[in-house]
Amino acid sequence: MNQLSYLYQAKVKKQISRLFVSLCLTGLLCWGLFPGVAFAQAPTAPPPLMSQPTTQTSIQPYLDKVIKQLTEFRLDNGLKFIVLERHQAPVVSFLTYADVGGVDEEKGKTGVAHFLEHLAFKGTTRIGTKDYKKEKPLLDRLDVLARQIKTATDAGKKDEVARLEAQFKKLELEAAKIANQNELGQIVEQSGGVGLNANTSTEATRYFYSFPANKLELWMSLESERFLDPIIRREFYKEKEVILEERRLRVENSPIGQMVEKFIDTAYTVHPYKRPVIGYDEDIRNLTPDDVQKFFDTYYVPTNLTIAVVGDVNPAQVKQLAQVYFGRYKSRAKTQVQIPVEPPQTQTREVTLQLPSQPWYLEGYHRPAMTDSNNATYDIIGRLLSDGRTPRLYKSLVEKQRLALSAQGFSGFPGDKYPNLMLFYALTAPGHTVDEVAVALRKEIDSLKNQPVSAVELQRVKTQARAELLRSLDSNMGMAQQLLEYEVKTGSWRNLFKQLELIAAVKPEDIQRVAAGTFTAQNRTIGKLLSKQ
Repeated sequence: MNQLSYLYQAKVKKQISRLFVSLCLTGLLCWGLFPGVAFAQAPTAPPPLMSQPTTQTSIQPYLDKVIKQLTEFRLDNGLKFIVLERHQAPVVSFLTYADVGGVDEEKGKTGVAHFLEHLAFKGTTRIGTKDYKKEKPLLDRLDVLARQIKTATDAGKKDEVARLEAQFKKLELEAAKIANQNELGQIVEQSGGVGLNANTSTEATRYFYSFPANKLELWMSLESERFLDPIIRREFYKEKEVILEERRLRVENSPIGQMVEKFIDTAYTVHPYKRPVIGYDEDIRNLTPDDVQKFFDTYYVPTNLTIAVVGDVNPAQVKQLAQVYFGRYKSRAKTQVQIPVEPPQTQTREVTLQLPSQPWYLEGYHRPAMTDSNNATYDIIGRLLSDGRTPRLYKSLVEKQRLALSAQGFSGFPGDKYPNLMLFYALTAPGHTVDEVAVALRKEIDSLKNQPVSAVELQRVKTQARAELLRSLDSNMGMAQQLLEYEVKTGSWRNLFKQLELIAAVKPEDIQRVAAGTFTAQNRTIGKLLSKQ
């Protein structure tokens, strides 16, 4: 499968998916949102939970049925479960949501959240090994050799480095013979499970897959042990090389990847959104098993985890099994991270790169977090400019003026839990310049400030927004993802449905007001990727 085609199959950042898919940037921007392994394919969607409401009716009947079929409970250790019964097919989707991502990393240790996501598939003292008692001393010795190699490298002792690396490779092969690679995946697959996968974003890490309904207890056993007894050191150094190669592919060897990384770094001065989720090359190289273990111990505590179970289940049974398996987690307080507040931007910022590439133009504006009262209006603005069959940017820049090969805009970059960016981009057409594209793009943006949107156009995008969200709830996994995003980021899963009402309430004057306050020169960041001959 093309890497781009799986990049954002699931919701979470639907707006960003629209950008990445059309850009054909593969995974280059994904490190702002979903680095690492690709999104899992959700199982074939069961019939909808109920008939979807029409655009003229209230969302309340839909919400009432969800409330009737939804159970939520919290274990004594603080871990929360959201269980939604859907008995149309004998399948269940599970999603474990860790409220931690790239923004929570220490300076100099970027990429640790994503690294941990990779290592969470390596198993435990029982899964992923033939004999952990024999494996452990080898893993410990590898850590010692790794430190010695670094010391010798820093001292410029090439001969000693070569000798130590030879020992390291030999020992690594010995450890690999004892490990059962991908045993977790094999267990899941042999038991009828599908979609075992995970992703890391700026603000969350998600682990998910689906099982036949009669495998509920197996999931409880596997998933609880996975985070109760993980072996961080297993295949640590092998996985580090995998991640470094991913970064080379997405960033170092990708002109637009380099551009996006520079653009984000320019748009933010202090907020950790400025850092790539995959991490900087030097930071990744310097990460140790102890760094990852410390991060796990700090953030993977029960009060920082929320789990959704959606499908053919009995809530009482889910609660009983959850207490047996996840109740084993020791109660620990959630670490409160002090995220620096990004100061208001006071003047236009610009970054320019010259690389072997077709010219690109990027333009971003700071906007509030998703909990802001104007969030629905920002959503509508993004859709007016980029969504559907006749979005303004495509119609003007691509079809009419033929200045660009593609042009879009969206909210929520590189995340939406904190104040973020509304980002616009265009791939310049041959024979035209990024400056021509900039003028045309800004004309379309300014039109939202100067001219009220017609009732017909506004209703069209509202209908699209409503239909898109409701479609995403058809599958068990889609529902699980949406419920947890709103539960964790806004404080209640019910806000998922309130969002539909808020979108329906947006008026033309709201669009003009928000556009006028957002799309200003002092709030603008510009990125120009110029072709290097």
